[in-house]
Amino acid sequence: MHSLRFQFIAFITALLLVLLILLNTYPLANSRDAVFEEKRSSLSGQAAVVASSLSGMDRLNEAGVAEILRFLDISGFTRIVVADGEGTVIYDDGGDPGGGTDIEDIRTALGGKTVFRSVFADAAFTSSIAMPLSSQGALTGAVYLSEYDAERAEILLSLQGRIRILSLIIGVVALVMALFFAFLLMKRIRSLVRSMHIVADGDYKYRHVVQGKDEISQLGQEFNQLTERLESTEEQRRRFVSDASHELKTPLASIRLLSDSIVQNENMDQETIREFVTDIGNEAQRLQRTTEKLLDLSRLDDDVQVIPEPVDVKQVALDAMVMLRPLAAERQVRIRCELEDGCVVMATVDDMFHIIFNLTENAVKYNVPDGSVLMKLQGDNDYVEFSVEDTGIGIPEEDRLNVFSRFYRVDKARSREAGGSGLGLSIVHDAVLAHGGSITVGPNKPQGSVFIVRLTISQKSSGNWSNRIWTRSSSPTKKTSATQRAFPLPTAM
Repeated sequence: MHSLRFQFIAFITALLLVLLILLNTYPLANSRDAVFEEKRSSLSGQAAVVASSLSGMDRLNEAGVAEILRFLDISGFTRIVVADGEGTVIYDDGGDPGGGTDIEDIRTALGGKTVFRSVFADAAFTSSIAMPLSSQGALTGAVYLSEYDAERAEILLSLQGRIRILSLIIGVVALVMALFFAFLLMKRIRSLVRSMHIVADGDYKYRHVVQGKDEISQLGQEFNQLTERLESTEEQRRRFVSDASHELKTPLASIRLLSDSIVQNENMDQETIREFVTDIGNEAQRLQRTTEKLLDLSRLDDDVQVIPEPVDVKQVALDAMVMLRPLAAERQVRIRCELEDGCVVMATVDDMFHIIFNLTENAVKYNVPDGSVLMKLQGDNDYVEFSVEDTGIGIPEEDRLNVFSRFYRVDKARSREAGGSGLGLSIVHDAVLAHGGSITVGPNKPQGSVFIVRLTISQKSSGNWSNRIWTRSSSPTKKTSATQRAFPLPTAM
């Protein structure tokens, strides 16, 4: 498995090789082709001049051809050959043309075709052209011109050498820069990886030092934000475990103390035993309530998929109020209701019951004697708004942001006395959010508190839903039709 540095260097090296190959081939190939075209144009023009001059001769002969060539002052060619129509060489300033390509090109020209050749080899351009001769429309022979150009080849080779040297310099400089950049890049990546290892080892307070504004810096910023969330989550987890342990330990300690007192005291009278057993039962109920709420929070945290159904919020509120009647009578608190009809939301009955019951139970528990609780329900075309307002102790301004935290209590002493675990509002908060709603804490007016829940109204709430809207029965798992079960709407208690 190759490291990222090796892959980066290999990629840069391959890219440099491709660029250098192109730099050393493409310009030279273009220059060579340009020379070829220039040679074609030059030789074609020279051959055309010779052919035009010789076309005026009735019969080609060596003396006449030599005289015309001297008059034309043709120079710079390594070979000039003129042949008659039968292929006999009339004039050859370079001697016998020999066999091979030259003879073949002359024969092709005697067939009426012009042949041009140009080759770059052995540090020189070797070019030749064979052109037919005609007089009064009749083919009378062919002229052959050959050129050897070493000067132009030397310029091209010199340019090629310079390009190679420049390519070598560019390649070395680019490779050094790539190595340096790879070193800096890998240094930053290693620093980020080291930060990840530190956080992975449990040091959530560690923060990566971010430098620059590039993608790696953005990655470092995202890492720091993730670490902050991890630190916050870890603190909440530790606090949750500590608070949960404390909440479970307190009733267990009371149960153990009371049971030990009964066991160790052989002469305890029946009335005292009955009192102790009653206290044990109360502590067991408190322990059961705490564990049930922890299970509810665990279900909400696990984001268990539930199938929402149309729920009549008014009927669920009436069910919750009936369940709270004994507690309200014990606390000398009146419950008033202002509940509109037709407020139907897509939710689950149990979650809706938890929301209404916990809010109203808190309003009753933390109220004052002869106080009151107002349950209010109203809806419009988009939202259903349910609020619980009480005349109790209220919530200080500095505690408003924390009331939905788990195990948080505004008045810890009174909360324990009332049997609260600090989990009810957390369950309400998570349940409301799970169904896409919102919950807010209103201001004290001038005392007491008000909680406002808003949920999206069911688009199917209109129409005949009487047999399909469910309400909570005495059993959490049993559902009863709203038309089958109803409670009268009391105005006060």
